[in-house]
Amino acid sequence: MGLDRACEQARDFTEYFPASSACGGAAHLHQIFGSIGTNEVFAFLSKKGSPSTAAPLSSCSPPPPSLKPKPPPHARAAMAALSAKTIQNAFLAQHHPRTRHGTRYPSDFCSLKTRGMHSFQECRLTVADSSAKWLNTTSTPWTSFNKQAISYNAAQGGSVVSSSEKVDFLKLQNGSDIRGVAVAGVEGEPVNLTEPATEAIAAAFAAWLLNKKEADGLRRLRISVGHDSRISAHKLQNAVTHGITAAGHDILQFGLASTPAMFNSTLTEDERNHLPVDGAIMITASHLPYNRNGLKFFTSDGGLNKADIKDILERASKIYEESAHGKLKEWEDASRGVVNSVDYMSIYASDLVQAVRKSAGDKDKPLEGLHIVVDAGNGAGGFFVDKVLKPLGAVTTGSQFLEPDGLFPNHIPNPEDKTAMKAITQAVLDNKADLGIIFDTDVDRSAAVDSSGRELNRNRLIALMAAIVLEEHPGTTVVTDSVTSDGLTVFIENKLGGKHHRFKRGYKNVIDEAIRLNSIGEESHLAMETSGHGALKENHWLDDGAYLMVKLLNKLAAARTLGSSIGSKVLTDLVEGLEEAAVTVEIRLKIDQNHADLKGGPFRDYGEAVLRHLENAIGKDPNLHKAPKNYEGVRVSGYGGWFLLRLSLHDPVLPLNIEAPSNDDAIKLGLAVLAAVNEFSALDVTALNKFVQQ
Repeated sequence: MGLDRACEQARDFTEYFPASSACGGAAHLHQIFGSIGTNEVFAFLSKKGSPSTAAPLSSCSPPPPSLKPKPPPHARAAMAALSAKTIQNAFLAQHHPRTRHGTRYPSDFCSLKTRGMHSFQECRLTVADSSAKWLNTTSTPWTSFNKQAISYNAAQGGSVVSSSEKVDFLKLQNGSDIRGVAVAGVEGEPVNLTEPATEAIAAAFAAWLLNKKEADGLRRLRISVGHDSRISAHKLQNAVTHGITAAGHDILQFGLASTPAMFNSTLTEDERNHLPVDGAIMITASHLPYNRNGLKFFTSDGGLNKADIKDILERASKIYEESAHGKLKEWEDASRGVVNSVDYMSIYASDLVQAVRKSAGDKDKPLEGLHIVVDAGNGAGGFFVDKVLKPLGAVTTGSQFLEPDGLFPNHIPNPEDKTAMKAITQAVLDNKADLGIIFDTDVDRSAAVDSSGRELNRNRLIALMAAIVLEEHPGTTVVTDSVTSDGLTVFIENKLGGKHHRFKRGYKNVIDEAIRLNSIGEESHLAMETSGHGALKENHWLDDGAYLMVKLLNKLAAARTLGSSIGSKVLTDLVEGLEEAAVTVEIRLKIDQNHADLKGGPFRDYGEAVLRHLENAIGKDPNLHKAPKNYEGVRVSGYGGWFLLRLSLHDPVLPLNIEAPSNDDAIKLGLAVLAAVNEFSALDVTALNKFVQQ
């Protein structure tokens, strides 16, 4: 890394240090840039002028080793393992939340002019309470979409991109979401979700929203934006803000938020806080690595679908191209929108608290005496402890990883991840808690652990939610994704008296299917994926991990009100009788897109050919039986178990799921698949070979 470039980024870092502690800041700079030569850094900064240091940095000497500030262990590990650029990201992530979520926003929010972005006339944005705070934007032309180079700060690896740089917007589509690389530093993953691209996408969403509402261009929209804990979140939030306000619309900044809360902001009636909004944008990439980010969009009708996202990206591409050539003159003269800061998470959390109290006969602290621990995985779910559980009277000692940290230093924030589930299970056992709750990064997924350490996720969590919903709505249909077990079907239909409708993978597919069933007269109140996405009709078909956990808390609270002291056993008892396979495996068979067998065609065509061949081969084996009704891939039962081979929604991969009563039976099912697909040379069956040869 060049000295000039490193030091320019160092100037950004100094904004996060107290003005009275120039040498303290220098010590941190020495730790990050020591390989260059601290004195060179000091000299450069002194020459350039650092806006936030009280004394010339050239007067500071490198600290002796004994006085060097030591970051926490997880940060030291990150610094040892990651590249120079990533070390900068780690450093920024440690200090960024202190200002971003405290009583003020960091100064770079008010000094974007130095990065080629338009500046704000006033910067009085505070987050002291739930009231809206005004931040008036400048009336100068929208300059962020021009041919000037826009320099990303350290949170984005110090990359420099031009707003006229070519962007393939359609490649950012990931089903009903937008996903991309927002932070440089990972080899082979160039940044494609840039600030200018994000501005164009935000402006395109506003245009799409106007069209949906059949409003003319004079209509002034209100749009909310929030983000998870990712290190690129703040810059992308600023980019969204610029894109919306430049188009003449108002924006509400929620800061750190959950995806479900963003949707709820389209429904909440609270004019004092400028609610409801016309649309909402969540900046998140779920559990993906730290360098990724993305956007989700909502209206009061719910999340947008694939066709909507494609429409928005096509509009964004046009906006981006036209703005790069100065064709947005009419936008420059438009009345700019206004930015408000709203503590919406407190409003959202209050609704969750009231739901639990209502289930317990309006008792103020219905969870009093219960010990519940939460693992937020350093994502956005930490609010659940202070804003939900504590007001309800629960003991929460032992809760972990509540602080937002976009490097996710402790484990992947994913309820499907074995390490994550082991972490929350251990926390429950160590603290002798009644219940453990774990969220993914943006809190649209969740799972639980009972007091014995038994995981309540995947099929078990669906069974538990089905039991709760079928008590309230007898006979209703439960829609799930395609990889749920045969045992779950038996449990829902034979024990609970409901109907199991197994559909496709993809939370939006599952939710849309439940909505469709209701539209044709088949009652459905629950749509749920094994991934932890769960949506209820009573909650506007929103996949809300916090609301799912509230449904569990309702059962605990009701039991406590009736004098029960059995803790989470009230939940465990609800899934009694669920048959579970002894062996459960998933093997991913990758398609080599460069293989000659594909003849230059799309991987989906090749994958479909594999599935057709497997389906024909299965019909010749008397031990195997194809599922009579199946909506995705090839599902087959045999040897006391089943398998499903399907094509991934987005990737050149054929995931193979196998469940069986024994390892031998699982191998027999694996061998049946291997025999059918072995002739497809572009299909990597290495993992399957390894499984059947064990």
